[in-house]
Amino acid sequence: MIEALVLGLIQGLTEFIPVSSSAHIRIAGIFLGSGADPGAAFTAIIQLGTETAVLVYFWRDIVRIVRAFVLGLLAVKGTDGSPRVPRSDHDYRLGWLIIVGSIPIVVLGLILQDAIETTFRSLWIVAFDLIVFGIVLGIVDRLGRKRKTIEQLGTRDGIVFGFAQALALVPGVSRSGGTIGAGLVLGYTRAAAARYSFLLAIPAVWGSGLYQVYKTAKDPCTAALSTGCTPEIFTGLETFAATAVSFVVGLVVIAFFLRYLNRGSFLPFVAYRILLGILLIGLLLADVIQP
Repeated sequence: MIEALVLGLIQGLTEFIPVSSSAHIRIAGIFLGSGADPGAAFTAIIQLGTETAVLVYFWRDIVRIVRAFVLGLLAVKGTDGSPRVPRSDHDYRLGWLIIVGSIPIVVLGLILQDAIETTFRSLWIVAFDLIVFGIVLGIVDRLGRKRKTIEQLGTRDGIVFGFAQALALVPGVSRSGGTIGAGLVLGYTRAAAARYSFLLAIPAVWGSGLYQVYKTAKDPCTAALSTGCTPEIFTGLETFAATAVSFVVGLVVIAFFLRYLNRGSFLPFVAYRILLGILLIGLLLADVIQP
């Protein structure tokens, strides 16, 4: 239970900042009592906690977007005969863009499912991604124009955001880092890129998490350890506890991170990613840990 709570804490602290929560869960697992990879299933399930935090924090935005999308899609008319929500409405378009932007990660997640649960969880890949994508994030944060707002988001940009999010299928990339980095390349402000990034993650994370809940409940012998047919490390109660902790901590981190983006740069996160990646490579070369 203590290990599960620690991993839930780490998930909440790292999900929304660009340092890759899945990489941290992967790394932390080998230093805890079990000494094993918590697995892709456990990682996906406890992400439901942080994604619930997104639902709570952006509740008004989400309700407004869903309402506008449904009314616009059904072409509901007002008393004067005109559409209650025109197809040009920002919230209606944002609803479509969240759907369109979710397609890449859904398709690639299904195609690459086996690799996600096995090959991609190699610590060599994690270390490489932490360093390389940390450097990329630092460059785009430095060179990005940071002028466009979320109201200027179009279909092309939504698809680019979607493919950037799909990179997070590999631990070490970072969902928020990938999507916010793509936003900076496209000229969006940090805050605008982060806002769309958090909203875009809702369908993907809930879909992945609920699928893993179903798969785990259906067959207790899952890929929790990534290799072979191995029983789950954590019980359902422990996984639920980790998810609850990630929700509470994640809610606090969202508020902090969005305020930070108004004045701070990504330099501290870039430096941290590079140092963690180098440390991980050193531990692997010294044979202190196994990939």
